[in-house]
Amino acid sequence: MLVAPHLRAMNLYTLPDFFQQRFGGRWPRTIAAIASIVCSFTYVVAQIYGVGLIASRLTGVQFEIGIMLGLGGVLLCSFLGGMRAVTWTQVAQYVVILLAFLIPVSWLAYKQLGNPVAAVAYASQLQKIAELEAQLLVSPQELSVQHLYSERADALEAKLQDVPLAMERDRLVLHERLRYLRSTNGDMGQIAAISREYANLPRNPAVAEQQWRQQLQDYRERAKPLSGLPRHSQPFGGDPDGTPAERAQFNDERNNFLALMFCLMLGTAGLPHLLTRYYTVPSVSGARTSVAWTLFFIGLIYLSAPALAALIKLEVMNNLVGVRFDELPNWIAQWARVDASLLSVEDINRDGILQFGELRLGADLIMLATPEIGGLPYVVAGLVAAGGLAAALSTADGLLLTISNALVRDLIVSRRLRQASSEQRVILSKFMLMGVALLAAFVAGQRSSDILPMVAASFSLAASAFVPAMVLGIFWRGVTRYGAIAGMLSGLGVALYYMLSHSLWVQHWVPSILLADGLWWGLQPVSAGVFGVQAGLLATVLVSWLTPHIHQNK
Repeated sequence: MLVAPHLRAMNLYTLPDFFQQRFGGRWPRTIAAIASIVCSFTYVVAQIYGVGLIASRLTGVQFEIGIMLGLGGVLLCSFLGGMRAVTWTQVAQYVVILLAFLIPVSWLAYKQLGNPVAAVAYASQLQKIAELEAQLLVSPQELSVQHLYSERADALEAKLQDVPLAMERDRLVLHERLRYLRSTNGDMGQIAAISREYANLPRNPAVAEQQWRQQLQDYRERAKPLSGLPRHSQPFGGDPDGTPAERAQFNDERNNFLALMFCLMLGTAGLPHLLTRYYTVPSVSGARTSVAWTLFFIGLIYLSAPALAALIKLEVMNNLVGVRFDELPNWIAQWARVDASLLSVEDINRDGILQFGELRLGADLIMLATPEIGGLPYVVAGLVAAGGLAAALSTADGLLLTISNALVRDLIVSRRLRQASSEQRVILSKFMLMGVALLAAFVAGQRSSDILPMVAASFSLAASAFVPAMVLGIFWRGVTRYGAIAGMLSGLGVALYYMLSHSLWVQHWVPSILLADGLWWGLQPVSAGVFGVQAGLLATVLVSWLTPHIHQNK
């Protein structure tokens, strides 16, 4: 409401245009273009990853092929038009998203409660969830599952003490088991399974350590009551009135929640592909109206999200937990084949019955699997998949257009192709768009992270790089060019440094003395915007006070 109308009033096309118009010179625009590419690329990788999940689930093809199929849809929407075309495409796609979210949630609420207004009706289900959780906390079967996962975690910690030796030991054990089964004409299924396990052994100690540390974290979580989830009736884990460890956990989770909200809200005001949407409205008042309607329609979905969480959790506890493994629904095996990190079940205590701790549901899967978890008709499952695909496609369209515009208009054309015709710029931007899309598809195919952390990281980067200098530049005439440059560089630099310092790949190649020493105030890397925004704000104000106010276009 505060930022978009002012940007629209300046009749500009991209966010880097604003920084050049407001502060003058080449560097503010160049830095803004680079920051736009960084945060938008992080976001578009997450969207293409989601496209691959949905396409592979719908068509039954491999995940990588699903990415390429979805990418074709993204490029089709982006190639056939420019910003205005993408904007109207997103309007149609959001209608699909709205229906795909609200219909299954309302249907599920009506099925459980007889009231389709899920956001109002679901409160009565919280007591049922609390009762089921209380039963799970004292269940002997659940306690045995937690104990077994704790033993696995202890075994992994022992292996991490000497990774090369543990790798060699695992290789020898599997080799001997294969040799024994083949010499005794053992079961072919067992031989095939052990062969796959042997082939998937880590190639080197660095890869092995990374995989084992991720598994260790997963096992430690699943060794906790309710697989590490806080009880649904309390906002965070731990206990504010409990032991020192429980109080520390409560404060840590609360602080991370508030930090993430801070980054998401400020990041929304700084995401380039969102702000450029308001350049397509006819007037400043139209931009304000557009923002208001945007918030209304987004609110329809966001207010229903807590209801979805409660209704789905109740369905899982009532209809999945306690079911025999040979009677589990087919959709579990189908989703597990798409990506085992999204959904997996394991009879770790060998009782043949699925316990709550033996079920792993990835956060990226909850919405897509809602109809199947709730037992809704197949047509609703198709609608949800279409809505998820529309969401990913609409966002990816805007992101790719933002990146290609930043590359062509703000970096290449502004420096080398000043005399290029409009047709040449359009052709170059389309080639750039395709190149960026293929690179993002390659990165998404590596499955280096889940969707939610990548999206949150993009919001943190946008908030850190743009919001301090942009907001101050709009409302304070004293901001100088050097202040804006210092603010953008400081904010983006601090956020990137904190995120990369906690990347396993960076930790492997960069000396630890150059990286951040643990978590700052216990905040997770996705909330790096907390530090980036403060650094950018401080740098913008201080440098603007210390540098002469050069004549700039306001």
